[in-house]
Amino acid sequence: MDHSSGSSGHGSIFMNSRDTPLFSSNWVPSSAGGYAGTCIFLIILASVLRCLVAFKTVLEQRWLAQARCRRYVVVKGRGTEAGKIESDPAAKAGALITTNGVEENVKIIQSNNEGAIPFRLSIDVPRASLVTVITGVAYLLMLAVMTMNVGYFSSVLAGTFVGELAVGRYAQWEDH
Repeated sequence: MDHSSGSSGHGSIFMNSRDTPLFSSNWVPSSAGGYAGTCIFLIILASVLRCLVAFKTVLEQRWLAQARCRRYVVVKGRGTEAGKIESDPAAKAGALITTNGVEENVKIIQSNNEGAIPFRLSIDVPRASLVTVITGVAYLLMLAVMTMNVGYFSSVLAGTFVGELAVGRYAQWEDH
């Protein structure tokens, strides 16, 4: 191989070959239709990634709203937080019916949500699962781009555009 031209022979430039393998040696388009189908798959996969990111944002908003509206019931005189709650202007007096009967000296308070939201199995497991799926799809798209095939690269960009156009407004939430 002649290295005088500066090319190392490692595919460092984009190519437009129709028979570029995708993800494995078993996925090699053998016709123009197969190549088009592979490109359409990448467009859909990139769109799905944008949908997953938007879906996660919507879930995060919902989970934060639930955490902000969560109420805690504290019985007066029990625990070290009772003094703080007694002086809290946002606390509401009420009665609590328990298995022991009615306990009159209770206050219902809203969560102040300062700092991190506490660990909740019902929220953190789905969040971790969703992030894992998002990461897997993103890495698959990265592998497609790393083939240096201009059609695959363009398909990933087109899918990102289509996905952002469809659901991008849901992923624009910022934590205030």
